[in-house]
Amino acid sequence: MKTVLITGCSSGYGLETARHFLSQGWNVIATMRSPRAEVLPRSERLRVLALDVTRPESIAAVVEASGPIDVLVNNAGIGLFGAFEATPMATTREVFETNTFGVMAMTQAVLPRFRERRAGVVVNVTSSATLAPMPLVAVYTASKMAIEGFTASLAHELGAFGLSAKLVEPGYGPGTRFAENGGPRMQGLVPEAYAPFAQSVFAMLTQTDAVTTGLDVAEAVWRAATDGSKQLRYPAGPDAVALARAGERGS
Repeated sequence: MKTVLITGCSSGYGLETARHFLSQGWNVIATMRSPRAEVLPRSERLRVLALDVTRPESIAAVVEASGPIDVLVNNAGIGLFGAFEATPMATTREVFETNTFGVMAMTQAVLPRFRERRAGVVVNVTSSATLAPMPLVAVYTASKMAIEGFTASLAHELGAFGLSAKLVEPGYGPGTRFAENGGPRMQGLVPEAYAPFAQSVFAMLTQTDAVTTGLDVAEAVWRAATDGSKQLRYPAGPDAVALARAGERGS
């Protein structure tokens, strides 16, 4: 029976991914900053652990407590919406600490164990903003683009040891609590001068019918973790798939 460790499981894509792997008979280590086991089905194959990917001691404790794992899913992330002009550099660094450096730190922590066993898959969840950048999410997009480049390069390193690194690129998901999870860091990031433009962007998002669900992402993560192929990118959701295909045609 295989084991997956998933970060950011309290809601959204991480929660749905944990449910999906459980339904497929895997052992699941679901991590959250503030553990809430009640959001997941009761199962002897489930463990819920506290994890803050910005704290090295928290990462070390979780990796040690997890024992051997077969797949690491780096899903934990924070959102940010606002004009870059109004975004403090401290906020930019906060986003990168979770979305970029947290992913790198988690990956680095498990790689020695994967390499010793010559088996393991790292799945990094980014965003369709890396396929077609959107306005007012420059910092968020940059943090995810960094992981795209990191993973593409890492895949070559890991291949020498029979390991894999994959990317899952979710589309626009209204159910992810993106704005809610952004919290106080988003306050004041849309100055008056940007308000009309921001309203047009919001209107565009609310009018779209092609949205990504948690199950779309969970199924894409499952494919990335289990298909055994050398495929690097897995767009998730109809909008992300369409963007990926458009990019292939334009290349």
